[in-house]
Amino acid sequence: MAIYLTKDSKVLVQGMTGAEGMKHTRRMLAAGTDVVGGVNPRKAGRSVDFDGRTIPVFGSVADGVRSTGADVTVVFVPPAFARAAVTEAADAGVRIAVVITEGIPVHDTVAFTAYARGKGTRVIGPNCPGLISPGQSDAGIIPADITKPGRIGLVSKSGTLTYQLMYELRDIGFSTCVGIGGDPVVGTTHIDCLAAFQDDPDTELVVLIGEIGGDAEERAAAYIRDHVTKPVVGYIAGFTAPEGRTMGHAGAIVSGSTGTARAKQEALQAAGVRVGGTPSETARLVMDALTGG
Repeated sequence: MAIYLTKDSKVLVQGMTGAEGMKHTRRMLAAGTDVVGGVNPRKAGRSVDFDGRTIPVFGSVADGVRSTGADVTVVFVPPAFARAAVTEAADAGVRIAVVITEGIPVHDTVAFTAYARGKGTRVIGPNCPGLISPGQSDAGIIPADITKPGRIGLVSKSGTLTYQLMYELRDIGFSTCVGIGGDPVVGTTHIDCLAAFQDDPDTELVVLIGEIGGDAEERAAAYIRDHVTKPVVGYIAGFTAPEGRTMGHAGAIVSGSTGTARAKQEALQAAGVRVGGTPSETARLVMDALTGG
């Protein structure tokens, strides 16, 4: 099994005819994703050929949903149009909206995540790599050829670290990998994914990747302590971040001891989570946990 995304998911791509949308639609199709259409109001009625597969372009998400039964959308639109794109998807009844776009104003993210939640649409992101259930479906920009289906669930703020852990644990494989994004506001949290992995019978262990800034990992630690019975292995990026320096991710805001890598590590360890000092050590901890080490 998997969480959120399966072989039965039917995927629309908002912004499919742009450069990034074209590139990653081709990748998603190669990974086995059932991409059923693109959305571009200016190119409605046209189609695009991807290595022999013809994908129609719809004028709206609602048209795409009516014609194809799509239940997932991947959003590759400029930041200024992201709020409207997600709102449109939620109004069309899409189950999951994967927002790849970075640089979206926080007030827009607050607005569209709240609106989508009220409509029953789960937002993944924004500013995220998306999610993949290896061997089934890939919605976003995560490389599909660096791992295989397996027993590990992964939830991560960092796209790059998602790829690294997927590769280092490729011999075991993953049920689903979810890149939730590192912005101050995201539509799906560590806790949401932990709950879903806890309920997934084919996920035996969860890898949680966090980074400096905010308190998401501390809240996840409290949730793990009270609700998660499966083993969890963690990694926190940012131990070497210079004090008082503004870092790259918009969510990496550290004040005093709040939001530091050390505080997050200690919270997770207090909840029974094994925390690696490096990605490679984290991978070894995962292998030890799965073999009873």
